[in-house]
Amino acid sequence: MRCDLHVHTVASGACNTPGLSRICLESYNQPQRVYDQLKRLGMSAVTVTDHDAIDAVEELRHHRDFFLSEEATVRMPSGTEIHLGVYNLSERDHVEIQRRRTDFISLLMYLTERKLFFSVNHVFSGLTGRREAEDFNWFASYVPAFETRNGQMWPEANASSARLATRMGKIAIAGSDAHTMAGVGRTYTEVRGARTVEEFFSGLRAGQGLVHGDHGTLSRLTADVFRIAKCVFQERPAMLAILPFTVLIPAITASHWLNEIRFCKKWSATLEQGERRPRMLWDFNAQLDTTLAN
Repeated sequence: MRCDLHVHTVASGACNTPGLSRICLESYNQPQRVYDQLKRLGMSAVTVTDHDAIDAVEELRHHRDFFLSEEATVRMPSGTEIHLGVYNLSERDHVEIQRRRTDFISLLMYLTERKLFFSVNHVFSGLTGRREAEDFNWFASYVPAFETRNGQMWPEANASSARLATRMGKIAIAGSDAHTMAGVGRTYTEVRGARTVEEFFSGLRAGQGLVHGDHGTLSRLTADVFRIAKCVFQERPAMLAILPFTVLIPAITASHWLNEIRFCKKWSATLEQGERRPRMLWDFNAQLDTTLAN
């Protein structure tokens, strides 16, 4: 079975980049178009992973090979934010994930109790802001999977994720992270011999997953931003007033790409200098007691 484990649709909502939240959406992909494209490209099962949302389920739930997932924006004990992909969940799970996502320990306890499969997405990316060393200690101790191939990430960032996953004994998964239709299904995870979604995740847990497909490139990222701009102008013709500013898109994406490279080099070098002792859940007794009390 093959599945692209990281795909976005219009349900991801407004763009969270500063200054753009009132201008455009994260994605203009329509759920049914995403489904059709994934099936054309040979995906055996289909999911979408919108940011803190599952609205696409209304359009896709009738497909027998569709399962529900999301990309949750989670606050770590250090105060940083990460993106966790949470897979094959129920609508009730979504409610609990959203209720707990600002408290990583509480969310971790829920995901573990429910035996939900989850991963840290784009491990060596600064998309969600700063990172702290203790975040990686938490990953080492309690997160079962890392996204080791993301279709939007610099190849070396993916390679660093793969090396860290191997060192920490994590399950490797892959997804396109497609925000436009051009990337949908171009990066995916495969489990040979699986016939159902349940067997697919059983195979992943058993270390039988294989990652395939494209890495990101600056040119592809730039083209995607132009595609999103085109969708904005088609949906809101009044926004054509800012059309001249689109000439700045290549400079903006290049700056972003360089920041991603710097972020990856900094943290991959830091982590490869030596092993750090993972900080275990019971090292936070006071915080844990507060969580349990709530």
